[in-house]
Amino acid sequence: MGLFDRLFGQEKQEEQVALVEEVEREQSASSEDTVTTEVESATQEMEEFQSEVVEPELTAEQEAQKQRTLDMMAQYYAAKEAAAARVKEAQEQGFDPAIQTKVKEEPVEEVAPVEQESEQDKYQRTLKKTRTGFGARLNEFFANFRSVDEEFFEELEEMLILSDVGVQVASTLTEELRYEAKLQNAKKTDELRRVIIEKLVDIYEKDGQFSEQINFQDDLTVMLFVGVNGVGKTTSIGKLAYKYKQAGKKVMLVAADTFRAGAVAQLVEWGRRVDVPVVTGPEKSDPASVVFDGVQRAVAEGVDILMIDTAGRLQNKDNLMAELEKIGRIIKRTLPDAPHETLLALDASTGQNALSQAKEFAKITPLTGLVLTKLDGTAKGGVVLAIRQELDIPVKLIGFGEKIDDIGEFKSEEFMRGLLEGLV
Repeated sequence: MGLFDRLFGQEKQEEQVALVEEVEREQSASSEDTVTTEVESATQEMEEFQSEVVEPELTAEQEAQKQRTLDMMAQYYAAKEAAAARVKEAQEQGFDPAIQTKVKEEPVEEVAPVEQESEQDKYQRTLKKTRTGFGARLNEFFANFRSVDEEFFEELEEMLILSDVGVQVASTLTEELRYEAKLQNAKKTDELRRVIIEKLVDIYEKDGQFSEQINFQDDLTVMLFVGVNGVGKTTSIGKLAYKYKQAGKKVMLVAADTFRAGAVAQLVEWGRRVDVPVVTGPEKSDPASVVFDGVQRAVAEGVDILMIDTAGRLQNKDNLMAELEKIGRIIKRTLPDAPHETLLALDASTGQNALSQAKEFAKITPLTGLVLTKLDGTAKGGVVLAIRQELDIPVKLIGFGEKIDDIGEFKSEEFMRGLLEGLV
């Protein structure tokens, strides 16, 4: 019995039972030939009786309740019909409607292909905060000045310093703009907008593009990583291990920060994640001895790229310098021209503090390049210009984000395009 019948059928059923009993009594007194006629007559009388029955007048509340119930039943039957239609359609398409999977076919979980992000897109994404900070500030500056005067140059220098390009870069650019303004007899700020952009680009183009490339060797390439704790040095090594292995290279890691147990464990975990071997030593053992074992094993096993993670105790510069020098000597015993890269990892979000770290490490050990990390989370990308101008150390690797493939070779053209987009 449906819901509608259960709600509204009881009262009429009772009336019909009484009438049927009366008909049966009449049938018992009649002959078989007249049964059909009497039943038809009784039925007719019943219908006439039903039509004459006057339903009691309902109150407003009862009427509303009745209407709500009717609406519920209309929805119920509509949903029932729709469900039946869906089941029929599923069966016609070869689906089992109970579990909604294709009959006779085993469901196979497929991994959706990851859309490869272009290098230019990565730079655009990574430099978004820097662009909205540095670029927006420069645009606002030009919008606020209508004429080229001394106040214009003073405000420009202050704005550049606040953008983390460094005091030296800010001062040099301002003086060069003064000269260009006189040379071109510039009266309006728009005439100098393109000049300042060209000068910023010149900072990175002064020595050409070749120094930005990693110095890969035909056989074994040894890369030594230095930097203070917490800048993303070990994470960068792990991501590079993944990148190079994906490129078909045989990679090995060396955990030479033996005095910090967390550093060794972190590198070992990266090795497990990307499936590359990690050479370790006993806790607080001589880092140089661990490096020696790593180099020997890399040569014996035909490794293509050996990456060495070192301590970052900048507060004790003398000990750190002695440690790095000893590591260098140990490497050269086996490979006289190694390490082929000594890369300093810097946290871009620290701004001018990153420049100070670069200056200190440059005093401790010869640096061939920089690894710029966490650039996607900061508006202080201008520090790249300061480091390039003041220390003449090229950025060789850049972190694009937190994903395992968010690291790559630094390309000044893409960097400057991402930094200055919207200014030209």
